[in-house]
Amino acid sequence: MTPETRRGYAKGRARRTEILDQAMALFGEAGYRGASLRVIATRCGISHPGLLHHFPTKEALLLAVLQRRDDVDDAWLAPSVNRGVEHLRRLTDLAELNAQRRGIVELFSVVAAAATSPDHPAHAYFENRYRTSVANTERAYAEAREDGTLRPDTDPATAAQQLIALMDGLQIQWLISDCATDMAGVLRAHIRAQLTVEF
Repeated sequence: MTPETRRGYAKGRARRTEILDQAMALFGEAGYRGASLRVIATRCGISHPGLLHHFPTKEALLLAVLQRRDDVDDAWLAPSVNRGVEHLRRLTDLAELNAQRRGIVELFSVVAAAATSPDHPAHAYFENRYRTSVANTERAYAEAREDGTLRPDTDPATAAQQLIALMDGLQIQWLISDCATDMAGVLRAHIRAQLTVEF
């Protein structure tokens, strides 16, 4: 690969990142349906066809923005590395990380609510994401039970659904309270009450 080719790839990656950043901001401000690809292109200083070169449809752009969040989150959670109580601890770490990125939390909350409609382009994405999140969290609770660190009256399946719902509800409260809600602190207290070990 020539130096010119490498520079071209680097420039393309930088442009793609800029488009994702601007799209994330506009989706958070106007919602998916209210956001315009032309406005995103203008914010990036490129033409509408130039944006379409990177993301041929609005749906492709939205899914790329959501996937970018998942890439960061997956690095935090890594089920193959973090099991049982450690996985639950990483969920509180994720809440702390989210407290540093209002834009993506706002986008996620707005689009998740809109995506409850079956015809929304991100409906399948969120359906799969919630199924996976609950399953991974249930597994962590089941592992905690195997390790003897989960209170006997805590059912892993129910606890998993409750915890994922609590995380999303806290994000909305955090946004409405202008970031005053202590998401990680509330999560820690909730999980601590379910365990027989220090958390």
